[in-house]
Amino acid sequence: MSALILALTAGAVIGLALGALGGGGSVLAVPALIYLLGFSPVGATTASLVIVTLTSATALPAHARDGHVRWRTGLLFAAAGIGPAMLGGALAARVPAAVLTAAFAVVAGAAALRMLRSRPAEGAVPARPVRAAGAGAGLGAVTGVLGVGGGFLAVPALVGVLGMRMRNAVGTSLLVITVNSLAALATRAGTVERLDWAVVGPFVGTAILGAWDGKRLTAKVSGYTLQRVFAGVLLAVAAFMLIDAAL
Repeated sequence: MSALILALTAGAVIGLALGALGGGGSVLAVPALIYLLGFSPVGATTASLVIVTLTSATALPAHARDGHVRWRTGLLFAAAGIGPAMLGGALAARVPAAVLTAAFAVVAGAAALRMLRSRPAEGAVPARPVRAAGAGAGLGAVTGVLGVGGGFLAVPALVGVLGMRMRNAVGTSLLVITVNSLAALATRAGTVERLDWAVVGPFVGTAILGAWDGKRLTAKVSGYTLQRVFAGVLLAVAAFMLIDAAL
């Protein structure tokens, strides 16, 4: 199968995940770029940030129009993560590829297990500034080091730590992903121009289209079901990457 077809297919799946789940895009994009499209770990993490930033920014307005973005909490979350994201991005190049892969797998698996233990909140919960800032800072650091948008951690944090409803967590996480990914990309500017845009461009295009379909999916599937699907995807990817890192 040609690289173009693989890029188009992977982009559609990742866009669907971002639109429906508010995360999971980058945790799927990195292994897809490495194992399907032959990117190096550094190139894959940089490309995934580009893909997830553009896709998240495009999907965010539709969730905001439906009232599913908690701006105050999301901006606090994102602002707290900017500095750690930039610092993590600067440090990422010094970490061996196998260590990055294993760390990626462990973090994804931990997030999935947390979501499996949590249920979406049934009522509105007020923002907790201190907890939101603390979680946002940790999320930003992980975003910078691992080259991910952070949605696969933001959604569990917004649901489990701040008690947000799943659909609100999905929409708000897109705001957090956009800001954190831009901050991380700022420290990787020199590697962006070296990406294979013949692959990354189509990947971004189908990811954006997939995100719109994912957004429509949220109106048809319960928040609890989305949460379980999200956790299942994370566990599968985490197991695969952990095995690969160990070999």
